[in-house]
Amino acid sequence: MFLDNRQVAMDSVLEALADSIDYFQDNLERLRPSLRDTLKPYYAARLKQMRKLQALARTHLKMLPRDADVERDDFLWLWSRLKSFVGNDSQVLINELLEQERVLMQALSTLFTHPLPDPIEPVIDEAMKACRELIRELYSLQKQRTRR
Repeated sequence: MFLDNRQVAMDSVLEALADSIDYFQDNLERLRPSLRDTLKPYYAARLKQMRKLQALARTHLKMLPRDADVERDDFLWLWSRLKSFVGNDSQVLINELLEQERVLMQALSTLFTHPLPDPIEPVIDEAMKACRELIRELYSLQKQRTRR
């Protein structure tokens, strides 16, 4: 089944949401407990948003769920681990999480260029606001880590 441009944009958002959640969960053990405790609520809320958006996409855009790109996830995890050997592990993780947010923000912006069904638009608005909040938090954590 071929996707139209709006479905492709939604698929990109769903993939970026899933990737950011997967990356966070895969690297939980590498985070200091204080960082983990600070970031967990953001990703728990994101998981709920993603599930809600998946259901809405299925209902209103006739989209079927997809499997994650496992090879890409493995590569990103390995690349992050390699960078940690030459830098501060927490700093590397914060930078990687920020990059995930940039990808998500770009996907959300692209989705907003398409007409969306009424029930989907508020969820996308909420996801964009949550993404901005997490970016602010990550930058704050990044500044705290560089001062030490």
